[in-house]
Amino acid sequence: MRTKTIILSIHPKHIEKILSGEKLYEYRKRIPLNIRYIVVYATTPIKMIVAVIEVESIIKDTPEVIWSKTKKYAGISKEFFVKYFTNHQNSYAIKFKSVLRLKTPKPLMSLGNNICAPQSYTYLKKTDEELFDKLDL
Repeated sequence: MRTKTIILSIHPKHIEKILSGEKLYEYRKRIPLNIRYIVVYATTPIKMIVAVIEVESIIKDTPEVIWSKTKKYAGISKEFFVKYFTNHQNSYAIKFKSVLRLKTPKPLMSLGNNICAPQSYTYLKKTDEELFDKLDL
């Protein structure tokens, strides 16, 4: 059985806006619709797990509709958004319910030996309770 927790690689400049509350949505070209938690992996130069996001909802629609619904808390420019979704008919906006910053960033290996930074997303095999224990949440 799949868990409802995934790892997402996110650039540190976007993570700062997520942690400050300026960015309440994460945009993706594809994402599973049944996720509950996102383990946030900060890409280079940090290369660590820095937060866990509880997902409130996921919106799937055209990029134009997604932008009109989420632009107030996008945390990115319209130009960046449009460029990201060029040639895509569907887009996804993940709305955050809560964001928990880890007290101490953790390496990916703290979740297991076979975990690597995902290009898109990776499901975690651990239960939420096991995950939260490993991340000291």
